[in-house]
Amino acid sequence: MSSLEEETEDGSLVPVSLGMFCWGNTANGELGLGGIEDHQILMPRELSFQDVDQVQHVACGKYHTVLVTRSGSVFSCGSNDYGQLGHEKHQKRLEKVDGLDAYNVRSVACGEFHSMAINEWGQVFSWGCAHFGQLGHGNCDQEVRSPKIIRSLATNFVVQISCGYRHCLALTNNGQLFSWGNNDHGQLGLGNKSESVANPTLVKSLSGLPLAFIASGGSHSFAVSKSGAVFGWGKNTYGQLGLNSETDHFFPAQLKTMRSIRVKYIACGEDFSVFLTQDGGVFTCGAGQSGQLGHGSTSNEILPRKVLELMGTTVTQICCGRRHTLALVPSRGRVYAFGLGGAGQLGSRARLNSSTPQVVVGPWLSPSGVSILEKNNNSDYVVRRIYAGGDQCFVTVSRQKMMTGCRTTYHQWTCGYWTMLLRSGR
Repeated sequence: MSSLEEETEDGSLVPVSLGMFCWGNTANGELGLGGIEDHQILMPRELSFQDVDQVQHVACGKYHTVLVTRSGSVFSCGSNDYGQLGHEKHQKRLEKVDGLDAYNVRSVACGEFHSMAINEWGQVFSWGCAHFGQLGHGNCDQEVRSPKIIRSLATNFVVQISCGYRHCLALTNNGQLFSWGNNDHGQLGLGNKSESVANPTLVKSLSGLPLAFIASGGSHSFAVSKSGAVFGWGKNTYGQLGLNSETDHFFPAQLKTMRSIRVKYIACGEDFSVFLTQDGGVFTCGAGQSGQLGHGSTSNEILPRKVLELMGTTVTQICCGRRHTLALVPSRGRVYAFGLGGAGQLGSRARLNSSTPQVVVGPWLSPSGVSILEKNNNSDYVVRRIYAGGDQCFVTVSRQKMMTGCRTTYHQWTCGYWTMLLRSGR
C-alpha cells in the first residue's frame, strides 16, 4: 500500500493509504482473485492488484467487474462471453482495457453483459452485448468486444451514466436525460414499450427539470431532481418503483411518499430499490424474497419502507447486488449486509440469506479501534467505500493510523462522497 491525499468536500486534504477487499461469487473470476479453487468467498479477502492504491470507482455486472483508477485507466475481470471485459486477456485477474488508453476515464458502469465508461470530456464509450441496442451504436449486432464511442452523444457532455441489465441512462451537464436499450417494461421512460431502442433518446417528459442523479435496476429506472423529487419508471412487478402499485410505468412518475424525505442517493438491485436520505436513513421497496429489503421478512413492499434495524445509525453509503444490499455506517466502522447469501455475498462466513442487516466480518476497525474479528492484531484498516453488483462485493480501505487527527474530516468526506460525485460528474 502507498500513501495518498484525498480532497474532502470542504476542500481539505486527508492522507489515506488504500487497499481493497472482496467477497461473494467468483466462479467467473469476477472478484479478480486469479485462478483460485474457491468459487465463493464467504468473508472479505484482500485483493492483490498493481494499482490497488489508485482505485477510483468499481462497477459490477452480473458476472463481471470493471474499475477505473485515479489516473483514468480501466481494468476488468470476469465473464467475457459477449466481450464485456473490453479485452481478450486473463479473465480471472484485473487486466487493463487497452482500448481506452488514449482517454482519461472518470467513471464506469456495468449492465448484465455490457459495460460503459465516461472520459473527462463527457464522451461515452460502450462495449459488450448489443442484442437489445444497449450499446447505443444504432444497431443490435451480437457484440462489440472493445470500447467504442457512442457517436450520437458526442455533442453532449455526459456527467453520469447508469446501466440496467439491458438498458442505459446518461445524464448531461445541462440536465438532459437520454435512455436506450431494452424497453420491454418501459424502463426507458419514453411512454411506450418495445424490444429495443438502439440510439440514445431524450426522455422528453423530464426536460426542463434540473436533475441531480440517475439510477437503474434490472429493468427499472430512477431520477432525482436537485430539489429532491424522486421519479421512477419501468418494471414494477414487485413494487420496486415505490409507487404503491404493481403496474409497469412507461413514463417517469413521482414518488409522492418520498416528497418530505430528502433522498440523496438511490441504489437498485434486480427487482428492488434502496433509498438513502440526507440524514442517513435507509428505505427499501420491491422484491423481498431473499431478504434484500432488510425488514425481517421475505415479503414484497410496494411503498418505500424504512429499515428499522438501521435506525439509530447514520448510513452514508448504500449499494446493491442482484439480490443483496450493503450499507456503510462509518461512525461504527461497520458494513452491514442483507439479502441473498448463497454465494457468500453477505460476508458472514456462511451461505445463508438474511432478512435483517448483518455485520460483514471484515478485518477492519471502528473509529475507536475496536475490531470485528477476534484475531485481528495486524490490521488497522478502516472502510472508505463500498461497491456491489451481481453476487459480488468490494470495499476500499485506508490505514487508521493515517487518519489520526483527521477523523472529523474523514467523516465529513464520507458523508459528502455522493455529493462530490455529482459535482464532479463522476
